Amino acid sequence: MKDAWITTSRLCRYYRRGPTEVRAVDGVDLTIGRGEFLGIVGSSGSGKSTILSLLAGLDTPTSGRIEIDGVALGSLTRRELAAYRAHRVGMVFQSFNLISHHTAQRNVELALYFNGVPRRERPGRAIAMLEQLGLGDRLDHRPADLSGGEQQRVALARALVKKPEVLFADEPTGNLDQDNTDQIAQLLTDLNRDGLTVVMVSHDLELARRCAARTVRMVYGRLVDGNDSPDAGRDA
Repeated sequence: MKDAWITTSRLCRYYRRGPTEVRAVDGVDLTIGRGEFLGIVGSSGSGKSTILSLLAGLDTPTSGRIEIDGVALGSLTRRELAAYRAHRVGMVFQSFNLISHHTAQRNVELALYFNGVPRRERPGRAIAMLEQLGLGDRLDHRPADLSGGEQQRVALARALVKKPEVLFADEPTGNLDQDNTDQIAQLLTDLNRDGLTVVMVSHDLELARRCAARTVRMVYGRLVDGNDSPDAGRDA
């Protein structure tokens, strides 16, 4: 386990569905080290995506505490929280969330726009990141003209181009076939080996163990068992 960097303490996120209180995250204590690759696994409705949204600052806890490098997210102003999301966090989703009428390059450039990067710098950085992910010949293609694996690589380029400290990946291979799943899994593993902290949620325990140095399991909003061995499933 690397030195603690992201920690949660008694983290809870409850919401109401009609007369029912849903305990999506229910008293979770979790520690993530800088440079770690953590897999959070669980079935649909287990709370794994909710906890990822909380860590990324996209959702607010009902109670409990999240600290990033010793700073409580709950103590940040709205502007500071927006800056945290814009500068320190990269997000990748199962559904890609690309803008359909923009090219691959433009989709990536938009991340730099919201990050405050000057206009003249955006094209070069976007092109360099897309080329790094093997999409140099797809710069002018719109999402409808790309395969599922290519769309996810564009989404990954959009997350990485702003040079985040941590990448949160929410079921990043959920809409992909096996070949593309393997490619994205290898990309995430390589990024982590280059020093990027990665937190991935997945329903696929085998995939999580193959990618992550450590996995934890969620059931009904709770962590229900201990960590796997430090090198569980890591490719040589």
